[in-house]
Amino acid sequence: MKLTVYLSGEIHTDWRADIARGVADAGLDVELTGPNTNHGASDDCGDQILGAEEKAFWKDHKAAKINALRTRKLIADADIVVVRFGDQYKQWNAAFDAGYAAALGKSLIVQHDPALTHPLKEVDAAAMAVCETPLQVVEILRYINRDN
Repeated sequence: MKLTVYLSGEIHTDWRADIARGVADAGLDVELTGPNTNHGASDDCGDQILGAEEKAFWKDHKAAKINALRTRKLIADADIVVVRFGDQYKQWNAAFDAGYAAALGKSLIVQHDPALTHPLKEVDAAAMAVCETPLQVVEILRYINRDN
């Protein structure tokens, strides 16, 4: 069964690559999608496409809306949304993506360190699974892809 999985969340570790390797190694029929993980390109897309802004607010506003076009489309097309929260930064965008996916009725997998369980309890409550590692995400995808 072909699955489309949107990978949302922090961009400071290689967790997406770990999942991609695991999916490939397991031979799973899974298409992985996700946000623009090039932080500079994501922040500058509004200025680059629609023209430069003098005020940071408007620069961020334009970039956020253009990035939201991508995010909304890919989450809407996904069968499963995986949201990873890192411990280095607060990922407000990841929490927003989790809420958006839940509002659309998407199957949600959340991944984070156990130390974040309390602050993420509401997000975890909306998830079908809460994982600690990318390998656990891959194992769930493997289970879903099983023939029997």
